Amino acid sequence: MFRILHPNEQRRGAIAAVEFEGEPHGAGVSFFHGNLEPGKGPRPHTHPYPETCIIHSGRAAMTIDGQAVVAGPGDIVVIGPETPHRFTAIGDDRLVAVCIHAADRFVIDWIQD
Repeated sequence: MFRILHPNEQRRGAIAAVEFEGEPHGAGVSFFHGNLEPGKGPRPHTHPYPETCIIHSGRAAMTIDGQAVVAGPGDIVVIGPETPHRFTAIGDDRLVAVCIHAADRFVIDWIQD
């Protein structure tokens, strides 16, 4: 079995260039491909599974489990299950990143700011 999703078949998200949930396609993972302008990013949230973010370009100011960090090109950020986190694109360049969710469906528990 295999499946190719061409750009016209890919779903856009509220802040993601591509929002892919694996379950309808027989994939055990889901991901966001973000291409965010500076100042954009999700508010605090958790997931019941790990999330791995790969930063391709730009920089992300992240708060993960209460710790402030900055991730840039080439960085891989691994966030454990149930770990509160958020990020915002910073600097002059757009943040291009892929955030892989170790689940076939997104489960996002939003935290009040």
